[in-house]
Amino acid sequence: MNQKKLPAVAYFSMEFGLHSDFKMYAGGLGILAGDYIKGAKDINAPIIPIGLKWKQGYTDQKIDASGNPYDSYYNYVYDFLEDTGVKVTVKVRKTDVVCKVWKTDHFGNNPLYLLDTDIPENADAWITGQLYGWFGEERIAQEIVLGIGGVKAMRALGIPIDVYHFNEGHAALAATELIREKMSSGDTFEEAWKATREEVVFTTHTPIKEGNETHPLDRLEYMSAFNGLTRDQMERLGGEPFNMTVAGLRLSRISNAVAQLHADTANKMWKEVAGRSSIIGITNAIHTPTWVDERMTRAFEEGGDLWATHKEIKGELISFIKERSGISLNADNLLIGFSRRAAPYKRSDLIFSQPEIIEPYLETGKVQIVFSGKAHPLDDNGKKIVSNLVAMMKKYPKSVVFLENYDMTIGAQLTRGSDIWLNNPRRPLEASGTSGMKAAMNGVLNCSILDGWWPEACIDGENGWQIGDGFETTDFAVLDQHDSDALYDTLLKRVVPTFYENQTKWVQMMKKSIEATRIEFATKRMLEEYYNRMYIKN
Repeated sequence: MNQKKLPAVAYFSMEFGLHSDFKMYAGGLGILAGDYIKGAKDINAPIIPIGLKWKQGYTDQKIDASGNPYDSYYNYVYDFLEDTGVKVTVKVRKTDVVCKVWKTDHFGNNPLYLLDTDIPENADAWITGQLYGWFGEERIAQEIVLGIGGVKAMRALGIPIDVYHFNEGHAALAATELIREKMSSGDTFEEAWKATREEVVFTTHTPIKEGNETHPLDRLEYMSAFNGLTRDQMERLGGEPFNMTVAGLRLSRISNAVAQLHADTANKMWKEVAGRSSIIGITNAIHTPTWVDERMTRAFEEGGDLWATHKEIKGELISFIKERSGISLNADNLLIGFSRRAAPYKRSDLIFSQPEIIEPYLETGKVQIVFSGKAHPLDDNGKKIVSNLVAMMKKYPKSVVFLENYDMTIGAQLTRGSDIWLNNPRRPLEASGTSGMKAAMNGVLNCSILDGWWPEACIDGENGWQIGDGFETTDFAVLDQHDSDALYDTLLKRVVPTFYENQTKWVQMMKKSIEATRIEFATKRMLEEYYNRMYIKN
């Protein structure tokens, strides 16, 4: 790419995962955004990220004496944030809300601009309190600050923008500000919408209904989210109820899904949306310096001893687990890592679905599993999954571990030190799943359903293992039984024997895993695709 000619891109995201101690993220969406802006810094790409400064972050997960998770909130203070001296104002419920703009490049990222309402000028200081906290009205207020406030911040900072990238539907209200600006200069709504589409690109993430937010138009109007547009105009953009993903698709010149299979899923899912942009597939990637252990990279590049290096890193993971949980795992036995959001479709506890099959392996410690993951604060089903995992830890105290308060530190430890990375969502509901990329580049072998990014990388039996055959059905009982059988078949007939009986093959697979992923699933490739296929008009 010719840096001199690259368009400047305002990158709007509700969350950014840059470091465990910087509580601006909830999960995969934020980790992707954080990696994106670190990768942009590495190649000097003019990406200008915009988000919100969350006072309490997402949620800190604790486990009570009965083994049930509960949510805790703390007020965090960050002394490395730089005051830009800029404040912008948005309307929330017809009242002016002042948004202070902070800036940070503290974590090796392109300067990130964060809007903050927790300042003396505001009665509504709570808006930037909790990431994904509370209910509909609060969420709309947050999206007004991110979208409308974000555009105003770019203007006030004097940063010229060529392309506005909405990372998921949360930022869709930014387009109402772009349209309002053009209409105030004399354009009709049609002209303003058409011109705005030419400067907006959109990324759709999860196919899960809850991740594609809707709001009644009455509520949007009450919250002042129309931003000068009429009810009819808002309905044309996002429907009734107003769907933030539909709005993103209609307000952009091009959209993308975050893996090739996800592109197929998204195009089927949104095929009935009139006037939407086309959805292409640009597969997610990871910021290698953040997630891949330098010792493993060095051993791979210099022809060193991959197994000895892995054993060293695995030993550090086992010490970390002991420190966090009090449980001592066996460094010589197979260690499976599983850390991701505790959502029902990800099926964290699928491996326990047929106890008569897996129990002997757990009782002997021949199979050890370390879990971590948070449920959304309002997701009772997700919390039940966590409770079940904690119960399994109590049942199999020498082989099952649940690490509370999943964060980037736990994620990095597990994706570096596990032997196997297990992934068994209900296909095709996993959009991408970057944790598996981190594992693969660390020589941790993926054992996964053919969903998300894995169908693009999997060479079954050579650089990891596929679970099942890509079977899909909307009958979850049938799907879960099919995938449970396939999981046990792959794990117990292929993975376990290779680990214990054929170390030479295992190490060959580790090498192949690193070789197949280290370039293709690194941020440089992803950023180049976004520029060449989305940001630069062809």
